[in-house]
Amino acid sequence: MGEPSTSGLTLAAEEALKATSNFLRGTIAIGLEDPVTGAISEEDAKLLKFHGSYQQDDRDLRLERQRQKLEPAYCFMVRVRMPGGVCTPIQWLALDELARTYANGTLRITTRQTFQFHGVLKRHLKPLIAGINRALLDTIAACGDVNRNVICHNNPYLTPVHGEVHRIARAISDYLLPRTRAYREIWLDEKPAPDAPPEDEPLYGPTYLPRKFKIGLAVPPVNDVDVFAQDLGFIALAEDERLLGFNVAVGGGMGMSHGEPATYPRLAEVIGFCPPEKAVEVAEQVVKIQRDYGDRTNRKHARLKYTLDDRGVGWFREELEKRLGWRLETPRPFRFESTGDSFGWFQDREGNWHLSLFVMSGRVQDTAEVRLMTALREIARRHDGDFRLTANQNVTVARVRPANKDAFDQILQAHGVRLPQTLGALRLNALSCVALPTCGLAMAEAERWLPTLVGRLEGLLHRLGLQELPILLRVTGCPNGCARPYLAEIGLVGKSLGRYNLYLGAGFTGERLNRLYRENLSEDEVVEVLARLFEHYAEGRNPGERFGDFVVRAGYVKPVHAGRQFHDLR
Repeated sequence: MGEPSTSGLTLAAEEALKATSNFLRGTIAIGLEDPVTGAISEEDAKLLKFHGSYQQDDRDLRLERQRQKLEPAYCFMVRVRMPGGVCTPIQWLALDELARTYANGTLRITTRQTFQFHGVLKRHLKPLIAGINRALLDTIAACGDVNRNVICHNNPYLTPVHGEVHRIARAISDYLLPRTRAYREIWLDEKPAPDAPPEDEPLYGPTYLPRKFKIGLAVPPVNDVDVFAQDLGFIALAEDERLLGFNVAVGGGMGMSHGEPATYPRLAEVIGFCPPEKAVEVAEQVVKIQRDYGDRTNRKHARLKYTLDDRGVGWFREELEKRLGWRLETPRPFRFESTGDSFGWFQDREGNWHLSLFVMSGRVQDTAEVRLMTALREIARRHDGDFRLTANQNVTVARVRPANKDAFDQILQAHGVRLPQTLGALRLNALSCVALPTCGLAMAEAERWLPTLVGRLEGLLHRLGLQELPILLRVTGCPNGCARPYLAEIGLVGKSLGRYNLYLGAGFTGERLNRLYRENLSEDEVVEVLARLFEHYAEGRNPGERFGDFVVRAGYVKPVHAGRQFHDLR
């Protein structure tokens, strides 16, 4: 294993914590048993991320609990590892029941094609995670300084190529899993065998990666995983429904910090082509390079994108080929046309149907008007296909037998669930992160504000005759980029309560970043500024011109293709 380049520098505190954690055990098991507090220690909370959970508190209650001299209303988020977003009906029902028993009664589909549970109390953590494992799923490596959930096109039944890409995504995920026995010991009460060999992490080593690592596989012409936002992206190339291989893209990432121009989002760069059977090997060696050369002294500079910019793409490719022992081929031509999901019913060549449903901010729940959670529970009880989560926070009910199609439509209608063809194009292309009240990093609302914002903007678009034109809208409560806001034609990033930075001009296909247009806008000011932009777009757009392309052509913002240009407002 190579040595990180930290000679003479002070390592981030997390590095010593990982090194002394006994392969991610820490004192988590002891903290879970402590009845005095609803929390675990700060050190254990950091290690808990590797097990798939974040410690949080309800920020809506924080001030009142301080007045009452009570500790914060601690709770936990738990994230499932679900490569490619696959979920059987039995698993769906199990997760639904677990959410209603141990969490806040909802399931949330994430932009990494999996589920999160929110509002989990400490005493419920262990039974929840054990229940997830009984459903033949797990949470290991869903968070933390490791490779996280591998995402790909959500429906392998479209073509044989999609099926093969999904298989490779699962293979990459399995290969890059941590090998520590801590997860099964803490959450499933497994005891190490007396003759068990000494513990080892052959891929990661005892300090794992400098920061999180994300992988996505895309199948052109649809870039529904935002492949250029990934640390490592594989772009499938096919001919006559046969997978030829992948263009390899490295160095993408969304996170940054307000007021710190040394941090920025970055698009992954295509560095070569590999055959399908080499994809796992390429993923392994890319991860190892980041393990050995990523910055372990500054966590805000620890992602692969900064390693690429510090050392150069040429250096990276040379180092990768040296470790592989063979050369990447020249990249092949490809073309993306969109980043969104295709909604509604689709019939495959075998005669089965697939229904993709829009889920606002990915929140599967029951409200007074729409009982989506109950509707999907009823479908799962009758369904003999599976469910596919998308990287755009939506869900596909896949492989529906023709005999069940009308019945599923009736279930959705009876529970107030509107089919996608009745919804506006802006709504269908809107994403948000969770933000308040549970995310400790949130500076402003996102998920709770998005329905109001979309409703107001839809009124403007309808008046201008633009309601059928898709526009990518993404809202996050902080600049860390969970909903990929810097790849949105309209990106809103929380600055403080009720205040947002407005970013414009990303490409509709995910191949151009946006740029800051207005700073620190109130919610009303956001709508007022966008109203003027929409009016100009309605009057001055060229035929077929996307909103992001228009604001660049009209001079509102300059195009951004490289992360280091992101903060340049000249």
